[in-house]
Amino acid sequence: MSRPKPIEFEKTKIVAENRRARHEYFLEQFFEAGIALTGTEVKSLRFGEGTIAESYAEIKNGQVSLINANIPEFSHGNRFNHEPRRPRKLLLHEREINKMHQGVNREGMTLIPLAIYFNKRGRAKVELALAKGKKLHDKRETAKERDWKRDQARIMRERG
Repeated sequence: MSRPKPIEFEKTKIVAENRRARHEYFLEQFFEAGIALTGTEVKSLRFGEGTIAESYAEIKNGQVSLINANIPEFSHGNRFNHEPRRPRKLLLHEREINKMHQGVNREGMTLIPLAIYFNKRGRAKVELALAKGKKLHDKRETAKERDWKRDQARIMRERG
């Protein structure tokens, strides 16, 4: 069963990436969301700091929040610095939020952030995916498929 290629968003500078997401989940639908940040958070991100490895998104009261994303305090932020792991509001259209809510409630999926990046206009964005968790046998199957594709490519190269 081959999955469709994900939609590519215009990313000029990727700050944080969740590489384990593709290993741990089947990624179904992709969304690009703005993120409400304070000034010191933006400065920290511009310096390339921040991790989203253990983070997830949550829908409450018609709003989506990024939970457990770590953006460390800005070194020159003095008393106006931010809390590193605070929940951050994600900016989405109501139609997109409804689509996410439907997937999470009916189909038992989760919202996983894949990357935090800056777009061409210099705005911080989050790439989200509606995802379904993989079981151990699914992970093995994916690994087998990846290895077979690698072997196929090697064989084709050798034959010319």
